[in-house]
Amino acid sequence: MNQFEVNFYREKDGSKPVGVFIRSLPTKLRAKVVADLNLLEEYGFLAREPLSKHLEDGIFELRTKEGNSIVRILYFFDREKIIIATNGFVKKTQKTPKSEIILAKKCRTNYYLWKERQQNE
Repeated sequence: MNQFEVNFYREKDGSKPVGVFIRSLPTKLRAKVVADLNLLEEYGFLAREPLSKHLEDGIFELRTKEGNSIVRILYFFDREKIIIATNGFVKKTQKTPKSEIILAKKCRTNYYLWKERQQNE
């Protein structure tokens, strides 16, 4: 049984961008990403390179490689056992693009604002 639970960030319209991204990947790569998400659920905070890496300010990346393809799924922790996957991309450069980190932070902010509104209703 997994120690952690990975949830996909939801937009206001209910869509899950990271889910759409994962479904768009070729079959073998998609399977590897899903397997790595399962490992992340198992290891959580203990996940380290090469599986996971802290980027900045509580934003982490799940690191998946299949052949020559490199995929990153950005995520953050909510409470102790919940992981929120925010966005994903196929890596083409050495460094993670700043725009992807900014997007993950924006998703995190929106997530907590939504969560606070839910608690106050």
